[in-house]
Amino acid sequence: MISFIGTSSVIIPIPYTVFIIIFGALLNPLLVALFSGLGSAIGELVGYAMGFYGRVALPESYDKRVNAILRLFERYGAILIFLFALTPLPDDLLFIPLGLMHYGLFRALVPCFAGKLLMSLILAYLGHLFGQVLLSSYAESGWVGILVTTLLLVIIVYAMLAVEWEKYFLPE
Repeated sequence: MISFIGTSSVIIPIPYTVFIIIFGALLNPLLVALFSGLGSAIGELVGYAMGFYGRVALPESYDKRVNAILRLFERYGAILIFLFALTPLPDDLLFIPLGLMHYGLFRALVPCFAGKLLMSLILAYLGHLFGQVLLSSYAESGWVGILVTTLLLVIIVYAMLAVEWEKYFLPE
């Protein structure tokens, strides 16, 4: 549910990946990843729908450009969607234009789910591995666990916010 909310929020970014790590430490990481990947992929439907239904506001003079981009996505779309879904990039940068182009919904959701599932597996198992260390740290000395958790959170949030993802993946 948290992953669904995190990816369906278009304007306000919600760092749901932190919760994947936490729940991976506390629960079965495979189930956490499976449900997170599914919730994340379904949450992307909000951005897709915004683009899909927002196309009526686009002047007809842009149809030629939209169709040219659509042809590019016909060739490389699955790879691009998978890579976007695998990273902490804001997926709305991709899913709103996909909806705008009327790119096939199923063709967008399958690679999105695959990328979100792999990302969630990585994060949940990292949480599981480091969670054991953190939980034992809490048991032995609460302040060490708090310090490590805070440090990890700061690193993750910094990486998400400090990197100019669009600069590297959406060159002008």
